Amino acid sequence: MSETHSAGAAPLAITEEVRDALAESRPVVALESTIITHGMPWPRNAETARAVEADIRAGGATPATIAAMDGQLHIGLSDGALERLARSTEAMKCSRADLAVALASKRIGSTTVAATMMAAEAAGIRVFATGGIGGVHRGAELNFDISADLEELGRTPVCVVAAGAKALLDLPKTLEVLETRGVPVIGFGTDVFPAFWSRDSGLAAPLRLDSAEEVARLLSMRRRLGGHGGMLVANPVPQEAEIPAREMASVIETALHQAERRGISGKAVTPFVLSLIFDLTKGRSLETNIALVRNNARLAAAIAVADADSDAIG
Repeated sequence: MSETHSAGAAPLAITEEVRDALAESRPVVALESTIITHGMPWPRNAETARAVEADIRAGGATPATIAAMDGQLHIGLSDGALERLARSTEAMKCSRADLAVALASKRIGSTTVAATMMAAEAAGIRVFATGGIGGVHRGAELNFDISADLEELGRTPVCVVAAGAKALLDLPKTLEVLETRGVPVIGFGTDVFPAFWSRDSGLAAPLRLDSAEEVARLLSMRRRLGGHGGMLVANPVPQEAEIPAREMASVIETALHQAERRGISGKAVTPFVLSLIFDLTKGRSLETNIALVRNNARLAAAIAVADADSDAIG
């Protein structure tokens, strides 16, 4: 059961579980849905989404998977709605520019990092777990292909837990844009910036924190100062699940070359390249993706719990 609310012009359909948690100031973790519709095949997408939600509940927080359906922005999904989303073959991939279109036309729309941050803020959710953020695409100095995720991180006060940025991007430029936007990039338990499937991108992490409590204190301080956007907690993929960067480099180059040769551009690049990488790694990339998403969900739950505890203490 869900209840529809309005945040400004946003028609929010919040499940009873999420609504009660928010009303009682209990920890909630937002989850994006593009990974379900565009990141994994059926039925692994539904299985993974359910496992991620279970990880968050096991960590003491309430999961809130976000998607557009039937003209409403759903904050939390019933099991039936999650399966409907996972089975959809026509879901829009919604960033900030597309979300209102999906809602106005009552289409099914999955939310990217940017759109999920918008929805999380509208609902009052402070922590969000994803796989990896979007960023500056290679060749952006020529085509200006830069993900709206970076703009959203600079403007929307949500803590995003991710395994860094997707390794198919221009990671040095991505970090530069995040710095320009005033976004703290925190290596969680590491001095290096992770690269999605790989623990080490070869780039230094701008900041380092080693516990969920430290991250929660930073999140609280940014709220107290006011006027800040989001923050990125870069959480390396578990060591046993990683594909080393040197091994991934040639795979990524092959996939990007194929995308260029076929004239694929814009928001279609990432799902195409991820699908081809799955084929080139014989499915190994998907298993790594699942491991890192679940790892991020567990950390996000711990941060949300610590953040809620700091509120209770005052």
